[in-house]
Order: sequence, then C-alpha cells, then structure tokens
Amino acid sequence: MENLSAKAYFLRNEFIDKLKQIEPATKPLWGKMNLHQMIEHMSYSLRQANGKDQYDCVTPEENIPRMQAFLMSEKPFKENTPNQLLPEDPETPKQKDIDDALAELKTETEDFFKVFEKTPDRVITNPFFGDLNYEMWVQLLHKHARHHLKQFGVNE
Repeated sequence: MENLSAKAYFLRNEFIDKLKQIEPATKPLWGKMNLHQMIEHMSYSLRQANGKDQYDCVTPEENIPRMQAFLMSEKPFKENTPNQLLPEDPETPKQKDIDDALAELKTETEDFFKVFEKTPDRVITNPFFGDLNYEMWVQLLHKHARHHLKQFGVNE
C-alpha cells in the first residue's frame, strides 16, 4: 500500500480542492451522476466511514477476505462499479448547490478523522468490505475519491 499518511493527507487537504477545480457542467466520463450528485455521494461514503450512517455487511462472510485484499491493493475500482445500496438513477441532491455540498463533504471528512483520533482502534462496518479499521477506511476512501476524480477527468 502506498503511504497511509499521504492518503490521509490527500483526503483531508487536497481532495476538496480538486473537486472545486471541476466545472459544474462537466459531464462524467461514465456513470449517471453529475458533479453535485457525486460530491453528495462522497459525503454518503464518509458518513459510513465516520459511523454516522451504519449498515450491516451485505457481502457473504466467506467473500470478505477477497474483498479486503482488493481493498488494500492499489487496483482501482472499475468504471460503473455497481452499488446495490443505491438506486439505479442518482438521487436528487439534498444540498442547494455545489458549494453547500462541498461544505458538507468537508464536515464529514473532518468528522471521520476526529472519530479515529478519539478512538484509534475503532472498527466500523462497511456494507461491502466488512469491518474496517482506520487504515482500511483511509485506503477505501482514497480509492473511492480517485475513482470519482477520474470519472470527471481529473488525473492526479
């Protein structure tokens, strides 16, 4: 795995700035979400990671080791990776505009880091990858962030 602290730094200090550089009218290279919906989708992911939104794992127990091995690899998510917990068509944004969506994402990101600063050994369940510790969550969030940046044409 690449450097954990570099990935955490990226999530906390660079990801939102990269999102701000995307023109709101930019069409995704794949998928149905527009920029606003994608930003709110990332907030949804952070709420899972910081424990605000809790889910049971839908992946069969025997598949968790394979899923976590992929998670901890540097292999990217494939384009159009399905999420069975989300509707086929993206939801209408809850925030009134992209700036508010980015502010929400910033809050959820900071709350993620605060949770693990208070309780570094905490484990929070991800609905697809099972029980994840801090290192695994950072890996997942970083992989997810890069996936969606690439979706909107941003290459790191």
